[in-house]
Amino acid sequence: MKQYYSDYLQLDRILNAQKPVSAEHGTEAHDEMLFIIMHQVYELWFKQILHELSDVLSTFGRDRIDEKQVGIAVSRLLRITEIQKVLVDQLSVIETMTSLDFLEFRQLLAPASGFQSVQFRVIENKLGVLPEQRMRYDKQPYYAHVTPDHQEVIREAEESRSLFDLIESWLERTPYVEFEGFNFWESYRQAVDQHFQVDRDIIHANDRWSDEEKEVQLKEVAGNAAHFSAVFDKEKHEALIEKGRWRLSHRATVAALLIHLYRDEPILHLPYRLLTVLVDMDEWFTTWRYRHALMVHRMIGTKVGTGGSVGYQYLRSTVEKHKVFTDLFNLSTFLIPRSALPPLPDDVQQTLGFFGDRAK
Repeated sequence: MKQYYSDYLQLDRILNAQKPVSAEHGTEAHDEMLFIIMHQVYELWFKQILHELSDVLSTFGRDRIDEKQVGIAVSRLLRITEIQKVLVDQLSVIETMTSLDFLEFRQLLAPASGFQSVQFRVIENKLGVLPEQRMRYDKQPYYAHVTPDHQEVIREAEESRSLFDLIESWLERTPYVEFEGFNFWESYRQAVDQHFQVDRDIIHANDRWSDEEKEVQLKEVAGNAAHFSAVFDKEKHEALIEKGRWRLSHRATVAALLIHLYRDEPILHLPYRLLTVLVDMDEWFTTWRYRHALMVHRMIGTKVGTGGSVGYQYLRSTVEKHKVFTDLFNLSTFLIPRSALPPLPDDVQQTLGFFGDRAK
């Protein structure tokens, strides 16, 4: 059977899915059409994000993950980041609608709100936003303002293993943290101690600083060293997790740090790309939330949102609280210069590289 463009894309259904409510109350508000189409387009992109994300979750949900599968997962996540850029850019289109234009139909929308976007809630849950991280209003759970059927969909996503959970498990299985005769963690700790000692020696040798200035600089070095000690000490690390200041397990954190430090080794380059695109994805969602909050502030000021939330203030508060991979952002705190890294033994480099004999 030959396909026809309009039928294949079901354009009759899509192009007749815009029903401005203002038209039902007399005169149709011109900009309501833009408002509807923008949100429909967002939901279509959310559907594609979920499509890509589900495939990545399936990959990392397996007991064994080979390098080829990781490469495919990276390509899926990169596609999501490209979609996210579009999501941010689209806000410029809706900002062509002025506040007065929006007021022509805004009251007719209540209590409907973007807060009720089931797909976006599912995306957040599949990424790994924790229930206790979420902002609340009306002292009710975030899913309380959708239908019972939609609540079930959201809760199911909340209770399933998230991308954060699966990435943590994958990192914990990283086999490169210890080799026979080479313990990365111990070698790295010695390199960090040497790095801080060099800083102290430079401060002591600086004749241009007074004793008071040297003391300030030495306290700064001591503070940085104390920050590192929380990562080197498993018990301190677990205490930070208990306090909600860290989320990745100690084992996963060590693996992620090794991947970042030795990213130039061929076998670690793809894992590094994976960790990088996770940060990119989290950053783009954070950017989108912030831009969305600014757009709402510009459009309605400090009015209460149509869904009952405190509009701009609520959206602004989600910018940081709903980040998922904050620990990967924080890894930069624990990096030291390449020149200070402990050199890898030859046999370890052979394991982490791709070597072959030249054809004779």
